[in-house]
Amino acid sequence: MCLLAGCNMVLPSSNLKPEGLIKILKDEHINKANGVPTIWLGIYQALKKNPPKEKLALEEYLVGGSALPASLIKAFEKDFGIKGIHAWGMTETSPLGTVSRLQSKHEHLSNEEKLKVRAKQGIAFPGVELRIVKDDGSLAPRDGKTMGELQIKGAWTVSSYFKTQNLENFTEDGWFKTGDVSTMDEDGYMEITDRKKDLIKSGGEWISSVALESALMSHPRVKEAAVIAIPDEKWVEKPLASIVLKDGQGKPTKEELIEFLSKDFVKYQVPRDYVYVNEIPKTSVGKFDKKEIRKLHAEGKLG
Repeated sequence: MCLLAGCNMVLPSSNLKPEGLIKILKDEHINKANGVPTIWLGIYQALKKNPPKEKLALEEYLVGGSALPASLIKAFEKDFGIKGIHAWGMTETSPLGTVSRLQSKHEHLSNEEKLKVRAKQGIAFPGVELRIVKDDGSLAPRDGKTMGELQIKGAWTVSSYFKTQNLENFTEDGWFKTGDVSTMDEDGYMEITDRKKDLIKSGGEWISSVALESALMSHPRVKEAAVIAIPDEKWVEKPLASIVLKDGQGKPTKEELIEFLSKDFVKYQVPRDYVYVNEIPKTSVGKFDKKEIRKLHAEGKLG
């Protein structure tokens, strides 16, 4: 896309520390950039700590890989005038499938309502089809509430895997099963609620770890939050939140966090278990490494 647009493309290599990335943004006068949410969270915190003397050339940042918290979208734009754009894709979709930009019909909405739309993963690119399929195999209604597995089809979406005959991830009519649990509203805006493997089923009810993480990271004293399922004798599974605090901030009590989350979640969805850590394990591309978090918890080394 950079070649087609005739623009320079800057790659940071292994230098993914916030200070190093900010230096590149300044030196190269970058106006558009891509990265996972944890990258931008680190950059935002660094800019808040040491505000740039001159306004950055950066106009907007495109985010994929995991959910971009609405609180970060709002804070980045308010403090630095830089717009966060949500998108979604996979290696199997070469790579983008959706992008979330407002349309003319959204102009009358309040800023908070617009933020809710922008925090979704967005609508399909031309040439791409999306659908949400429930556990019983039926299509989920476009009501923005009913969850199911996201499936995608398109000319540049994978139809098989290299050197394998395994078609487990494909339907007979050519749809790729992403493994993402999602909803879709009447305008076609898709929102991922979780990966199938990361959903928490407590007492027979599904709980979205992504929604809890986004809400926790909007707390004024929380820098990062990752939520996993842990075993429970009564409910089979229950949510556990690992939390990294902002520098210099006191630790909120368990009761404070429960009260904070109870504004947006029903009782069974709200975690009762919290651990405070210095750093949340991440993958090589900056996503929360929930496999490693589960391992640390099982070994009694979390927190």
